[in-house]
Amino acid sequence: MKRYIIAIYIRLSKEDDKWKEESNSITMQRVLLKKYIEEHFADYEVIEFCDDGYTGTNFERPGMQEMLCRIRDGEIDCVIVKDFSRFARDYVELGSYLEQIFPFLGVRFISVNDGYDSINYQGSIADIDVNFKNLLYDLYSKDLSEKVRSSLAIRKEKGQYVSGNSPFGYEKDSEDRHALLIAEDEAEVVRRIFSLTLDGWTSVQVAKLFNKEGVKTPVEFKIEKGRTSRQPKGERFLWSSSTVCQILRNEIYVGNIVQKKYVKDFVGGKNHIKPREEWLVSYGHHEPIINKEDFDKVQASRGQKRPPQHNQTHPLVGKLVCGCCKKNLHYRRGLNPYFTCGQRYSNTMENCVSKVNAMFMEQYILWMMQDKLQKDGDLSKEMIESYIDKIEVYDEKHIEILWKESAGQY
Repeated sequence: MKRYIIAIYIRLSKEDDKWKEESNSITMQRVLLKKYIEEHFADYEVIEFCDDGYTGTNFERPGMQEMLCRIRDGEIDCVIVKDFSRFARDYVELGSYLEQIFPFLGVRFISVNDGYDSINYQGSIADIDVNFKNLLYDLYSKDLSEKVRSSLAIRKEKGQYVSGNSPFGYEKDSEDRHALLIAEDEAEVVRRIFSLTLDGWTSVQVAKLFNKEGVKTPVEFKIEKGRTSRQPKGERFLWSSSTVCQILRNEIYVGNIVQKKYVKDFVGGKNHIKPREEWLVSYGHHEPIINKEDFDKVQASRGQKRPPQHNQTHPLVGKLVCGCCKKNLHYRRGLNPYFTCGQRYSNTMENCVSKVNAMFMEQYILWMMQDKLQKDGDLSKEMIESYIDKIEVYDEKHIEILWKESAGQY
């Protein structure tokens, strides 16, 4: 007999954290929900999903996506949240789940503080009180977005550092979170990157050297200092030429803060880069790691190099990964287009994919899909997205396709 499984969903956004009451904290949400379950669902299996630092204005949250995936797979029977705003702050989206999606999937939804239980609304639309609360949450979210944006704008105008994370090479002052102090262990790596570049090393050569020597990456420094819990896709995090380039062009290392570089329409929306003349630069904000003369020399030398080639649209882009380091393969166009692993030249893993002919990959994947699905068709982005999760490539003789469950229906 199938067990009745309950999912509790907990969320705290960065915006909540700035303006929060203690009752909204992750800990308090967890305590409230577990108490509710002990009183009403003591003998049922419970799974927790949590998103800490994610906005409620959209559903692009890892915990939410995992929960929705398991709901679609029929693994969850009931979802319990502290209040509607923890699940979503978009009135239309929330209403769609309450009145259409969850009823269709047979999933019960409970909002503890709102006194809402979907089992009381089976076959009918939720009463006006529920709909009104949803609308208020939506309006509150938009108002909160504007407050956060205004607050950040004022701090930026004052030349304060407002990012939640300290840049590589620095740490926040414990007495003033808007001030930056040099983190000497990280700063030594930054100085070495600039020194090698001034000696004529390319970003690829620097990355490869650091990977060979086992120099810790910015992410590994964060893990060591308890700032993140990220896990590598392969055996370890690796230096890449793009990471080196980001450090080389960042004015933070000469003591400047560049802000208002991007504009966001609303909390949760996409960033758009602004014209350079509209950027807000605070000069001499903190102690520099690199002197201005060396920084300018590096920018001048890098400006003489050809711009990077960008991936051309190809149906397999984003699906092919290197079997060795698990990074996405890059598509290179030309008379004989091919896929290659960008890490091959910046790490010590000699087995990373060197070059795989694009036409061969297209034909091979098409054959495999036709054989798997037992039907003809062209290799399209839609077809690949529908049936393939990812394709691990070791070389042209060793290719592993990881199929989605939808492909198993054929």
